[in-house]
Amino acid sequence: MSFPTSPEAITPLFLSALVGDRGKLRGFSTTRVGTGQMCDSYRLTLDWEEGAEGPATVIAKCPSHDEASRNIAKLTGTYVKEVSWYRYLAEASGVPAPRCYFYDIADDEVEFLLILSDLAPATQGDQLAGRDLAGLLPCIDAAAKLHAHLWNDVRLAHMSWIARDNGDLIRAMFPQLYLGFRERYAQRLSPEVLDIGAGIVEKLDAYLTREPAARALVHGDLRIDNILFAPDGDACWLVDWQTLGRGSGAADLAYLIGTSIADPVERAAADRPAFDHWIAALRAEGVDPDAEALWTDYRLGALSGYFMAVFASMSVERTTRGDEMFAVMAERPARQALALGSLDLL
Repeated sequence: MSFPTSPEAITPLFLSALVGDRGKLRGFSTTRVGTGQMCDSYRLTLDWEEGAEGPATVIAKCPSHDEASRNIAKLTGTYVKEVSWYRYLAEASGVPAPRCYFYDIADDEVEFLLILSDLAPATQGDQLAGRDLAGLLPCIDAAAKLHAHLWNDVRLAHMSWIARDNGDLIRAMFPQLYLGFRERYAQRLSPEVLDIGAGIVEKLDAYLTREPAARALVHGDLRIDNILFAPDGDACWLVDWQTLGRGSGAADLAYLIGTSIADPVERAAADRPAFDHWIAALRAEGVDPDAEALWTDYRLGALSGYFMAVFASMSVERTTRGDEMFAVMAERPARQALALGSLDLL
């Protein structure tokens, strides 16, 4: 392996050759950024020689320091997916995302490095606080660009790194993870919210094998913790591409709305307007969507936020913030799934 995979291993010469005047970077300081538990991210503040050209800061993304997170990343191809997004898809997609100066991953599919542009003063969304529909409209537009890029395109099936089948792994793991999740959150979540997970376990095969109305590139973890927002909120950039896949764009959208809007009454009022905005954005990108069939996908997609909350919470390093984040990630989509009759569709 001929590239560094931690800030300590990055040299000024290596970095300067990627982002600015080679050999003219005196050094850099490192600050941990983000709240992600699957990877470690750092802001590198660069000290250039006088007159040298290069950015003031960049973001370095590396494997998690937590062994459990690294293990699940290897099992699910998490790091491969993010590196491959920047290697093969990001530039052509038109999706607002950071510029990538460097990407590489070792043969073990764990050791990797991304050097990305720093989008500050844009800031990460706050999953716990949530965001209303008006604040989510730029995210819906960005999602539509992603989904439209290879809408029902046969090339999706030939991208082995994105089409890898984790179904057997999920069938083996999810029921046991759900039991641990239910025990951990028994005092935090209501019985009807916890029972949504039991319903997913009961219908797991149908959930995993159902064909969507249209196949698209999907982010897979499209929530505001994984989105950077401009200070005025009028623009956003999608980040954290570790769950990139091919699936239902409508489910991606339901995940965003279900995990973001904290109040269930407000969310229920937003479901259809958000969906209609997404349909219009797809049409603006040149897609001719079947809105009726996709609305069914959206209703079923309400389960995806809950599914991710169970799987991720029991697989990555545990933190105080993480415990509460995964609680709301389950609770909000559960209310959405109950209101939309999601389990009845399986």
